[in-house]
Amino acid sequence: MIQHLASLPILIPMLAGILLLLPPCGKSIPIRRVVSTVMSIITACISAVLLVHVYSSGPMVYAIGDWQAPYGIVLVADLLSVLLVALTSFLALVVVLYSSVGDDEKGSFFHPLVHFLVLGVNGAFLTGDLFNLFVFFEVLLIASYSLLMHAGDKHKTRAALQYVILNLIGSSVFLIALGILYGVLGTLNIADMALKVSQLQGDDVYLAKIGGLLLLVVFALKGALLPLHLWLPNTYASAMPVVAALFAIMTKVGVYAMLRVYTVIFGEQAGLLNHMAQPWLWGLAIATIVIGAIGVLAAQDLRKLTANLVVVSVGTLVALVAIQHVSATAALLYYLVHSTIICAALFLLADLIAHQRGKVADRLAPGRGVAQPILLGSCFIVAALAVVGMPPLSGFVGKIWILKITLDSERALIFWPVYLIASFALLVALSRAGTSLFWERKHQGRDHLEEEHAKPMQVIAVIGLLACSPLMVIFAGPISEYMIAAATQLHDISAGINTVLKGGL
Repeated sequence: MIQHLASLPILIPMLAGILLLLPPCGKSIPIRRVVSTVMSIITACISAVLLVHVYSSGPMVYAIGDWQAPYGIVLVADLLSVLLVALTSFLALVVVLYSSVGDDEKGSFFHPLVHFLVLGVNGAFLTGDLFNLFVFFEVLLIASYSLLMHAGDKHKTRAALQYVILNLIGSSVFLIALGILYGVLGTLNIADMALKVSQLQGDDVYLAKIGGLLLLVVFALKGALLPLHLWLPNTYASAMPVVAALFAIMTKVGVYAMLRVYTVIFGEQAGLLNHMAQPWLWGLAIATIVIGAIGVLAAQDLRKLTANLVVVSVGTLVALVAIQHVSATAALLYYLVHSTIICAALFLLADLIAHQRGKVADRLAPGRGVAQPILLGSCFIVAALAVVGMPPLSGFVGKIWILKITLDSERALIFWPVYLIASFALLVALSRAGTSLFWERKHQGRDHLEEEHAKPMQVIAVIGLLACSPLMVIFAGPISEYMIAAATQLHDISAGINTVLKGGL
């Protein structure tokens, strides 16, 4: 059974999605919730087991139908992919638990769509070839289209339409890029492409560069990199907060694709095409951090503020991708886990605050006080400190690690001022948000009803996410060792090629 372990994070969500569409799950909300929760727990446990196994025994290459790479479809479970699979599965479990107190009743097929989204995201992380990366992109996007419309209204329809149109264009560009690269290299297996790209000569070099830069456009759109980030703030802010919390992992798929393609295929061993995207990535990343910080300062509600925090995190991650160094990639992975979890917690927290403030919701304006100021205020302070990067939370460790890595880079004179000023902007914006949400009261209004209080499961979900931040500090030693090992494995391109092309199970 252990040889099939790499396929289970894809197969279990697919099975869960199908089961939840069939009777009796499809007609009974309580049964649907139980089945969804159980399957989410199983997926999370399997992902954790896979992570431990890969860390102790090395990468797993699963050849579907026993067709070996590069001719067959392979799943590659290395330290990088299993880390992100485990993160996705954990986040999905939290979202399922949070939604089971009522959010899942506000539209059709919430639970099946969550599992199909997890199927697409996990598949994107585990696939070993670019065509199936496209396939899994489409799976997760189709599920996200429907989730975005969950409990929809006119505002959500407008945001969803923009999101759908942009991603359809992105999918078309993706196919064109794959066609060009396949025509030049004769393969779309990532390891085989990395082996053949250094052998290109003449016009083939320019064609491969065109294909690689078209992929950059696609990944920049998926990851919300400037100037293709404009869809994200409105889309995430208009989605239900529980859906936006799950979407926090989706931009990381684009960042992961950049990391995989421009480190392995077009990395240091790519001959004439080595590091071809690096100048583009660096400039766009810096601009994205600046625009994201401005968006945070300009936000008029907590959900829009959090959505722009996602943009800032994407810019930071892509800047580290551009550095193309093992230590930078290790810092990237630590910051990726931290930022995904904290942004998801902030989306859920925005939902609880909006529910208790009445008509003013989560807008950053004086209004009715929340029913649970100590609980929600404490959670907001923890999340804000983690986002800004204050000790003793994971944001501080991540920020120090990033600053240390970039200090050794020739680009420190650009990155340090931008990153530190952006951090100060985040501090100002979050301080203003906390003041508006918890201190400034226009009027007391009527007494809060008991049902306005956060449900126990919602509180558990938010606190569970926020608790990850101090835990990432307490266990910073083993976690950083894992991140360094994952980064080292990714940058050891020759070993990765040999593992995939000779290691199918």
